[in-house]
Amino acid sequence: MNHLLHTPIEYLKGVGPARGAALRKELGINTYEDLIQCYPNRYIDRTRYYKVNELKNQPAEVQLIGKIITLKTVEQKRGKRLVANFIDDTGPMELIWFQGHKWIKENLPLNVPVVIFGKCTLFNQTYSMSHPEIELLKDHEQNLRSAMQPVYPSTEALGNKGITSRVMSRMMQQLFLETQNLFVETLPEYLLNELKLMPKKDALFNIHFPKSNEKLAQAQFRLKFEELFFIQLQLITKNLIRKHKIKGHAFTQVGEYFNTFFQNHLPFDLTSAQKRVLKEIRNDMGHPAQMNRLLQGDVGSGKTIVAFMSMLLAIDNGFQSCLMAPTEILANQHFLGLSELAQTLNLNIKILTGSTKTADRKIIHEELENGQLHILIGTHALLEDKVKFKNLGLAIIDEQHRFGVEQRSKLWQKNETPPHVLVMTATPIPRTLAMSLYGDLDISIIDELPPGRKPIQTVHRFDTNRLKVWKFIRDEIHKGRQIYIVYPLIQESEKMDFKDLMDGYESISRDFPLPLYSISIVHGKMKPADKDAEMKRFAEGKTNIMVATTVIEVGVNIPNASVMIIESAERFGLSQLHQLRGRVGRGAEQSYCILMTSHKLSSDTKTRIETMCRTNDGFEIAEVDLKLRGPGDIMGKQQSGVLNLQIADIVRDKEILLTARHEAVKLLKDDPSMLNPEHARLREIFLELSRKKNIWNYIS
Repeated sequence: MNHLLHTPIEYLKGVGPARGAALRKELGINTYEDLIQCYPNRYIDRTRYYKVNELKNQPAEVQLIGKIITLKTVEQKRGKRLVANFIDDTGPMELIWFQGHKWIKENLPLNVPVVIFGKCTLFNQTYSMSHPEIELLKDHEQNLRSAMQPVYPSTEALGNKGITSRVMSRMMQQLFLETQNLFVETLPEYLLNELKLMPKKDALFNIHFPKSNEKLAQAQFRLKFEELFFIQLQLITKNLIRKHKIKGHAFTQVGEYFNTFFQNHLPFDLTSAQKRVLKEIRNDMGHPAQMNRLLQGDVGSGKTIVAFMSMLLAIDNGFQSCLMAPTEILANQHFLGLSELAQTLNLNIKILTGSTKTADRKIIHEELENGQLHILIGTHALLEDKVKFKNLGLAIIDEQHRFGVEQRSKLWQKNETPPHVLVMTATPIPRTLAMSLYGDLDISIIDELPPGRKPIQTVHRFDTNRLKVWKFIRDEIHKGRQIYIVYPLIQESEKMDFKDLMDGYESISRDFPLPLYSISIVHGKMKPADKDAEMKRFAEGKTNIMVATTVIEVGVNIPNASVMIIESAERFGLSQLHQLRGRVGRGAEQSYCILMTSHKLSSDTKTRIETMCRTNDGFEIAEVDLKLRGPGDIMGKQQSGVLNLQIADIVRDKEILLTARHEAVKLLKDDPSMLNPEHARLREIFLELSRKKNIWNYIS
């Protein structure tokens, strides 16, 4: 059957070269198989026939059976309209046409049973339907038109070529006639039985020509499950291959560095979440297979100390470690933090960034190659060819979504045996998304804050309350605290935003005058050196207020800053608001986040603001964000291709995704290479998908 599905689309009767070219360009439909997989966006329910006395003023289309008894032309301000009188056994309504009068007058069937279909509106106590579809009742009963009518995706260009939803539906009918619906089953028998799944050929037929709502629901479940199941098979297989084929260093020693630090130098007790995650990492690194773990933890949950202790394990086993961060500010911060933790341990830690001096670079390169350097922290500079390790055992990557796959693979090539990999992120990723994007990484989550951290209090204030907010800031500054005030900066409206920022800065300078107060400002148009100088003044406590656009980097740590004011908070996304809030609350004092907005708020914005005021839990926030924005936006441009799903939806079909992953894990546990006879067809499709370089190759 397969070869027929590979037929180019223009050979289907009723398509031809011109339509074929339009389908290729607009919807990526090249073959019969692509057309089959072009699923409807929605359906119009034609199972129900309404009576005139049941009509409501509603947006959905309805159909009625009755007769057209009269037809007249009515003059109106501009031109004429044609009005027909339609009745059934419960009463009359009007049908109206504003165009095509001549054709309609000649062809309208009067005084015979017809089915009319369209949208109804109520005007002066009478219902009317404009430009209805009309069909003789006897023709209507004979058509292979399903009761639920599919509406297919379309574009303006397709419409211009006359490829309407109805034409797409006719192409589908033709396709089913030519292929005789001989689609091969792709899932093993036992899965169909266990999950009560509809067979593949029935599912494909019912997704395009559903006989009822119930059949449609079964078809959708079956096809969504299959799509997610194959993705999970790919991801889990990738993970298993890595664990079995990609050799790693087994760190069998838990030695002096780790134990000394753990017993004598821990600055605070580890939370049970940190202990659990450390155990998972120790377990991974103890095996001779490469570790690939994603460490998720909200801002301030203590990922750094877990990373440091993982590095100590590597050093105990005679290996070097590196930590790569996306910006110099972050790299410097990691360097300071780790140096402080390591000061009693006599470790050699250095930092390498774009601004490292040549003389220092030379020393770093030498010490890396002769093994004297234990830990190297840096930015992309770590990827340069000149940077060679004696024996790199652990690579830690912070905020991984800023690094491409190629950049990471460069790190692996620094060694004969690839190092263990720990990817850290403070951007909580909802579980469903993580299973699809990082399904081939093992995931650890730190889901509790260290003791002594007070939850940040978040409040919403309108611009009209500004005087009260300013008074609150003065009180906090008099207690010796520091304040962030953040303005939105969005590429599209950069000039306007920049003006808002500068106006804001001027009015703040007037309200908080020198010498009583001093203010720093940081924005994207400044030279990097000036930015760093301003950040440094704020960090050292020389200025009380930092006015900034969103350039204040993820992870910048200023324990004395206790208030974050976000101006025009309605213009920020949820995850951005959450990330910004995480800049305060780093010290022992109570911290506050104040969301300033105008009075005009959309319902999505209200949801975002309400969520921020209600919870500090990054994972809960990420779930709400995913519902509001959809998966493509959350991962940003470079990741959005990952979610090119044809029928499933990661947000709405969360339960199906969990079932698919569970079944894939179970199958691969019993038959990792899919060699059982019952998995023969599954293996064939799996290999074909892997060859197609489908979405999985971009997931990593």
